[in-house]
Amino acid sequence: MYTVSRPGRSLSALIISAALLTTLAACSPKEPKPVPTPEAASPVSAEAQTASAQISADYLRDQIATFSADEFEGRGPATPADTKARQYLVEQLKQIGFEPGGSDGSYEQPFDVVGVTAQMPKQWSFKKEGKTASFKWWDQYIAGSGVQSDKGAIKNAEVVFVGYGIQAPEFGWDDFKGQDLKGKVLLMLNNDPDWDPQLFAGDTRLYYGRWSYKYESAARQGAAGAIIVHTTPSAGYPFQVVQSSWTGEQVELPASGEPRILVKGWLTEEASRELAKLGGQDLDQLIAAAKSKDFQPVPLGVTTSLEFKNKINRSSTGNVYGVLKGSDPKLSDEYVIYTAHHDHLGVGEPNDAGDKIYNGAMDNASGVAQILAIGKAFKALPQPPKRSVMLLFVAAEEQGLLGSKFYAEHPTVAPGKIAANINVDGGNIWGRAKDIVFIGKGKSTIDDYVNAIAKLQDRVVTADQFPDRGFFYRSDQFNFAKIGVPALYLDTGTDFIGKPADWGKQQHALYEEKHYHQPSDEIAADWNYDGMIEDAQLLFHVGNNVANASPADAPKWLPGDEFEAARKAAQAELATQAE
Repeated sequence: MYTVSRPGRSLSALIISAALLTTLAACSPKEPKPVPTPEAASPVSAEAQTASAQISADYLRDQIATFSADEFEGRGPATPADTKARQYLVEQLKQIGFEPGGSDGSYEQPFDVVGVTAQMPKQWSFKKEGKTASFKWWDQYIAGSGVQSDKGAIKNAEVVFVGYGIQAPEFGWDDFKGQDLKGKVLLMLNNDPDWDPQLFAGDTRLYYGRWSYKYESAARQGAAGAIIVHTTPSAGYPFQVVQSSWTGEQVELPASGEPRILVKGWLTEEASRELAKLGGQDLDQLIAAAKSKDFQPVPLGVTTSLEFKNKINRSSTGNVYGVLKGSDPKLSDEYVIYTAHHDHLGVGEPNDAGDKIYNGAMDNASGVAQILAIGKAFKALPQPPKRSVMLLFVAAEEQGLLGSKFYAEHPTVAPGKIAANINVDGGNIWGRAKDIVFIGKGKSTIDDYVNAIAKLQDRVVTADQFPDRGFFYRSDQFNFAKIGVPALYLDTGTDFIGKPADWGKQQHALYEEKHYHQPSDEIAADWNYDGMIEDAQLLFHVGNNVANASPADAPKWLPGDEFEAARKAAQAELATQAE
């Protein structure tokens, strides 16, 4: 999910001081403490406490520095650098003693992808009654191709404002009201209705509020294109993230007959206001009207045409996985799967300093480093846990969670046999925090496991502090949840030890503004690994306890959760196969 930038890259500058090493040692728990866990047989044992020391600042720093170095060229999917990155991960899995994850003895799960580089015009024009509004590429509009063909074109398509572009029967919400929108360009708002906790989920963004849902929704209506109105509050990130994420080659899974729009567009808020004005409308009034179940689509009487060419690159990438077989004959065919995406944005538009390599140190070399370190900790146990453990490095997350989607559609372990997914996307580079943020807190009984280990660390578990940004649907655990697997995704806290109250939120905001999906996401000499170590140790202990849990105490979705039905279906399928 995260993407970063890269000013200075000298590895010689990345030296941790003796004082910091002393601090790290002082922060490590000396004695195991009894921990209230979901079952009496799964406290943090002395052996597990000792094994967790494998998660060290030196190892994390070295892995991040290597994996985010310029030689990996930002790890863009289906590039030579992507192949090099996957080969590196295979070697690391061998080094820590994990066996191949594939039944064919392979450490890789390859899959085909289609790279589409759209050549959009320098301006996009809209017309009504002799008047024209034109918007500049990059500064005012960004668009990508929705089709995997050499060219695409929209001709004299009418623009219709469709509010949030949502159909949610469970909430009695339908923004389309049965209107014929075939061949039209739909102007729609980001996010989902957020003003009533009883409607949707209040300020917690659901999948209905994600950009991917918007384009899928427009395609189901037979629309020619869709334009999302960008505002920083509604998107959860500034327009520069759209610029960096939606330009250059866009990698997708091959089309398989699903509905598609021709153009996936974004307009800045200012440009959207101008477009609404051309149509004789006021954007604020349109937004106000959209905040009602009675909303009806509003034709703007504006038409637009857009022609573009695509460079098509049919290639392949792959997930990388290794396994540690469980020690219990009855439970070893069940798995705890740790995931971290290995890709980033590759080489793209240069920043002001001329840097065009999007290194992705935080996003997600830090996640890769953490689950490798967690793998080392599992190997350091006197014997493996009862269930098996998989380290799964998924591809093309930045392109729409493609690697985890492919794995979920082609799992090497039956979904009903996956006890939990623990996803790591980013890391704490600012020091120890009193809190840890649980994205998706309150959805499953995996909460109990997290709370127990956090208590051992004298920390508190808080819910998503930015619920309006829909983080649960923006990283790879989402695809595991969709097939019913209880999923865990933690984020860095905001209450940092020895820092002012607002300092943590300021660091999050600064990262998002300056480094998220930018060339400046690079490892720096001032990174503090204390918090990253503590977070990774928490995830190790949680995974170890889940892997050793009795069948009755394995994680479950809470009754009524949106993913509960998928879990029941996965387990019913297992029961059918056993008959």
